[in-house]
Order: sequence, then C-alpha cells, then structure tokens
Amino acid sequence: MKKPVAAMILATLGMVAGNALAEQSPWMVRVRLERLSPADKSDPVGGVGASDRISVSKKTIPDIDISYFFTPNISAELVLTYPQKHDVMLDGAKIGTFKHLPPTLLAQYHFMPEATFSPYLGVGVNYTNIHKVELLGGAGSLEHKSVGLALQAGADYKIDKNWSLNFDVKKIQIRSDVFAAGTKISNVQIDPWLVGVGVGYRF
Repeated sequence: MKKPVAAMILATLGMVAGNALAEQSPWMVRVRLERLSPADKSDPVGGVGASDRISVSKKTIPDIDISYFFTPNISAELVLTYPQKHDVMLDGAKIGTFKHLPPTLLAQYHFMPEATFSPYLGVGVNYTNIHKVELLGGAGSLEHKSVGLALQAGADYKIDKNWSLNFDVKKIQIRSDVFAAGTKISNVQIDPWLVGVGVGYRF
C-alpha cells in the first residue's frame, strides 16, 4: 500500500509543478511610440477679453511601461519616458521652452485576458515634474509640478505566448500657472491626448 500512495503523491507533486511552470509570469513590459497632442486650453494673457493665448508644441515620444498582473483581469501599469522638451508659443510665436518628466501610474481591467484580442481600460494618476523653463528671455516661469487624473483605453493583440502588439490611448491632466516677473499671467491646461502603438513582452 505504501508504494501506490507514494506514487500518487509524486504524481500529484509533478502535476502541480508542471502547472506552475506553465503559468505565465505576472510581469509584462511594453515599448511604444506615442503622439502627444496638447489640448492647448489656456486663460487669455491679459485677462478677460484678450485674444493672446499660450500653447504647447505637439511631439512624438517613446515610452516604456511595466505592468504587474494581480489576477488575469486586474493589473497595475507604470508608464515612463525620459524628460521631454517642448516649445511654448504665444499666438503661434515661440516665447520659450520647458522640459517635463511625466510618470503615470494606472490600475487596469482586462476584459478578455485569455483571448487573442484583449481590450482594457485604465484609470490612475499622473505626476509631472516641470523643469529647465526658459520663457520670455528669463522673465517667465511655470509651476514646477502638476498632479492630475489619467484615463486610458487600449488593447493587446497576442502574436504568441510571450509577444503582443499594443494600441493605447490616454488622456492626461497636466496644468500649470504661467508667471511673468512674478505675476501670474495665465493658466495653461496642457491636458494632452497620447495615442500610441508598440509591442509587449509577457515574461
């Protein structure tokens, strides 16, 4: 009796180990190219009735995101890039530049995680660090940080067990007051759309 019991135990352990090895890692990494298009909503410079408005340049940027799956449906995603430089315009005329670093953390729900085409939605928070501001020949400045809401919709298309194609759209809240000689002259709502395509790898 002992030998059959031992054999059953060894077989069960083998099945458990095999299933554990077959399971996917909870980690996934994606690399994307994203088109950043600011909403360019700003208060008129000079107050109500004025027509001069500040805008920020569009840009195509790379990003890398790291995702962790708590369950097949629920994950967290950290979106990162390197500091990005933007031109600042006043009614189309360049008045300076600034750099920003905008990491974003999102909670995601994946609707069909086992399917070849797997859409998802995400919501989270963006923290943008604004630095190296050069406006109006040194007379202008921006706030150094912005914290805002981030919304996301996207989908992964599985190529094989590990690799996938990704399409992703985000709306991010980034805002800053604009100062000249210490006086607030406008509030800029950059609030960009980011539309991206890329590839993902599930470990």
